[in-house]
Amino acid sequence: MAIDQGTTSTRAILFEGNAQPIKVTQREFEQHYPALGWVEHDPEQIWRDTLSVTREAISAVPVGRVASIGITNQRETIVVWNRSTGDPIHRAIVWQDRRTAGECARLKTDGAEEMVRERTGLLLDPYFSATKIAWILDNVAGARASAERGELACGTIDSFLLWRLTGGAVHATDITNASRTSLFDIRQQCWDAELCRLFRVPETLLPAVRDNSGIFGMTAPGLFGAELPIAGMAGDQQAALFGQACFTPGMVKSTYGTGCFMLVNTGTAAVISRHRLLTTPAYRIGGVTTYALEGSIFVAGAAIQWLRDSLGLISDAAETEGLAASLPDSHGITLVPAFVGLGAPHWDPDARGAIFGLTLNASRAHLARAALEAVAYQTHDLMDAMSGDGARLSSFRVDGGMAANAWLCQFLADIMDMPVERPENLETTALGAAFLAGLATGVWPDLEALSATWKQRDCFMPSMPADRRAQLIEGWRTAVVKTLSK
Repeated sequence: MAIDQGTTSTRAILFEGNAQPIKVTQREFEQHYPALGWVEHDPEQIWRDTLSVTREAISAVPVGRVASIGITNQRETIVVWNRSTGDPIHRAIVWQDRRTAGECARLKTDGAEEMVRERTGLLLDPYFSATKIAWILDNVAGARASAERGELACGTIDSFLLWRLTGGAVHATDITNASRTSLFDIRQQCWDAELCRLFRVPETLLPAVRDNSGIFGMTAPGLFGAELPIAGMAGDQQAALFGQACFTPGMVKSTYGTGCFMLVNTGTAAVISRHRLLTTPAYRIGGVTTYALEGSIFVAGAAIQWLRDSLGLISDAAETEGLAASLPDSHGITLVPAFVGLGAPHWDPDARGAIFGLTLNASRAHLARAALEAVAYQTHDLMDAMSGDGARLSSFRVDGGMAANAWLCQFLADIMDMPVERPENLETTALGAAFLAGLATGVWPDLEALSATWKQRDCFMPSMPADRRAQLIEGWRTAVVKTLSK
């Protein structure tokens, strides 16, 4: 059983031993925007939805057939709760939230970024969890004093769900989620006391950090009709890398959901990027850590959601494939979807979205195509940065909801000038969580057995002339420069 707690929905997927899904259940939940650039979630709604979808999925088989549960989650989103009651003291602050941009800028001005980057592999940005934790402690009455007395706990969404699923018995996280807080030394593999002081986060708040595959705890009696082992946890992007069986250095997965997150396996080497990518643990099994370089794009599918929900130009995301294919080109229109700033390799939280090249001939089809093209251009920026950091990309595997769009996959292959592999099962994030749990409980014996389950459905080959590719990329780069805040 995989629990996939994402940015806009909570899902549970029950997998057979051949890695094929038996049952998929899903609930969308409300997004809260209390101020410009702020994004929050209700942890209690997330918990209720998690319980509901998991129970519904488990009901598809006798509960005795469920070997274990794996959890994957939206990373960086943070919850602080009371240890005695289990109640959150504030809504979860979401990874997209930019309220602490000023604090990050102050720390950068003070010269802290080099130490943060060296120890954590991350940059100083409001994307990460540490400044979010400090904000809650500073803005909820009495919270900082309670934290100092050891009365509060905090964690990313995986940690909060583990606490609730085990009835408050286990306060833990895994190495991939811990590494996204800006408080975890990825080489020493422990919470860093100096970073905790820098970000003003009491270390007593933080969960224990464990391997990605192993028994974290048992579900509380009465939740599911049997006590089930929770045996795997990973942040969503590392889970997708694992679910795509990218176990060899040079293998790349790129997940297209609300944002886009591209990781390349770098093996046992924690490569420090010279091009503002992130160095991150990919997974730790049996105490051995595999690392990755990661590029984060904040807006991918969210731009399609904007076309649908805010502009009313489409009624369903799937329409964009036909609209894009109906045009010979984008008519010179470029959309830079910097709605919440720009992620890698720019890391500009103050950049804002813009559309260039609009004429009276522009239609909803042109805007839909421009939104899809922007995803490919941003992916190319990440590929360039990874190559510049010495990564030799050997394969490129895509997943996530947007990967169902064949037009987008072909345009990706053309812009990146390399084959794009699309698997039979696009639910690779949930599958990665299931793989980690199944490894710990004997469903699969080793990584080779997991690799054997991966099946390719399509391979999109590049066909665009080199001069046309170069022209399009140059147009994109010109548009990005115009959106940057400095």
